[in-house]
Amino acid sequence: MRWSVVVLLWLASLFAMTQCALAQENWLQADFRREGERVGDACKGGFKAAPGCAIELFTDHPLHIAAGSMPLQNGFGLGAAFVSARNTKNWRMSWDVDAVGAVSGAWRAGGYLTLVHTPEETIHVVVPTTEGSGSAAKKPKAKLGVHPYTVFNLYAQTTSLNKLNYFGLGNDSSLAGASVFGMTQTIVGVNAIKPVYEWAAIRKLNLALLGEVNGRFVNVRGKSGQSVPSIETLYTSATAPGLTSQPGFVQLGQGLRIKPVIADSLQLNYTGNFQEFFAPSSSQNSFLRWTVDLNHTLYLHGYTRSAPKNTDGTGPDECTPNGEKCTSISRNLNGSIGVRLLLSESINSATSAVPFYFQQTLGGSDINGAMSLGSYQDYRYRAPNLLLLQESFEHSIWGPFGLKFMADEGRVALTRGDLGFSHLRHSFAGGFTLRAGGFPMVSIMFAWGGPEGHHNIFNMNTSLLGGSARPLLD
Repeated sequence: MRWSVVVLLWLASLFAMTQCALAQENWLQADFRREGERVGDACKGGFKAAPGCAIELFTDHPLHIAAGSMPLQNGFGLGAAFVSARNTKNWRMSWDVDAVGAVSGAWRAGGYLTLVHTPEETIHVVVPTTEGSGSAAKKPKAKLGVHPYTVFNLYAQTTSLNKLNYFGLGNDSSLAGASVFGMTQTIVGVNAIKPVYEWAAIRKLNLALLGEVNGRFVNVRGKSGQSVPSIETLYTSATAPGLTSQPGFVQLGQGLRIKPVIADSLQLNYTGNFQEFFAPSSSQNSFLRWTVDLNHTLYLHGYTRSAPKNTDGTGPDECTPNGEKCTSISRNLNGSIGVRLLLSESINSATSAVPFYFQQTLGGSDINGAMSLGSYQDYRYRAPNLLLLQESFEHSIWGPFGLKFMADEGRVALTRGDLGFSHLRHSFAGGFTLRAGGFPMVSIMFAWGGPEGHHNIFNMNTSLLGGSARPLLD
């Protein structure tokens, strides 16, 4: 019933905008009119037209339905997004204002502006020619080309979550320490990705510099009426640093990324980040964190056939406003084997502690929706330092449907000296995936292997809630 009401209201609003358009309509009226025409055409034909109609409703612009999984334990978010874009000679500009809510009471709302620098530059290249012989067979010619783009993302976002698990800190925390809390976080900031292409060797590495400046404002609250106690009944600021007071943070970040493709089959995605979390009003909460994330993907049928075309979390908020059609459903045979090593360590003084709500977690899925140690409960292990090894295999079985298997080994540590490859927790998972073009990947996974039982995880990748502009919550 809810879905039918949403669709009817959607079509009614588009029809009204179309009828009210002036003889000389402006660009926004024209966008609404064209969307109304596309939705009207796609939704003709009854039941057979349902898939095409759904794609238009969820991916078209300037108005579309926003949907996707909220952080685990907080349900499925549904709402609306307004997206648009304007281009100049050297810049592509797109913006997005959206809000989603879940029946659990969790919600998220924000505004996002993406600026892509697209200058055209003269590049001197050697072009083969049949004229002459010897050294004259190759002549340097100049042609106009476009370098990899520099991207700036500006955003203001508030996320309110009503249920997050807390089991205490460290690799030896137990299920007996289970508790829950709620959290609201507002993030205002900007991040940038700057490709480096001045030298041929660097271009082959696909090197990019990363940077970010964020203001983070967190409010932690207890949560009653659950099957486990609220966090403040079991823990104090000594066992859950930052529980009683959450100051505002200025968070800076610098990093680099390389993404070379080797022999048309192996893609490396190496990222190194260094972040500074400063709490101006409370030095006891300030800390530093560095992260190394090494991803290796072997495409079984070649990079050009198997690699996903929507990169960096790009969803409908990024592709359609700029006039680029979202990636269509692929029926190519594709498959990949992945190996990942994630290492993250925090640095703090003897008089300070890393707030528990900024500490990364292993178990089920983390606050950003990434799955790790899936057989354990969500957010099961939490500490300032983390090590994770992941191995995965994914292959299509028919059209957009595929199979996926994962194996995880990982641990957390209260001190950097305790982090190592001993006492690793382990987990296995298998299930089905759905990659539907501009829609994000949907996964239904069954995880087992740990001593604490098994876990069923359904997750819709959050790119329908936006893409690369979204800041991480930890």
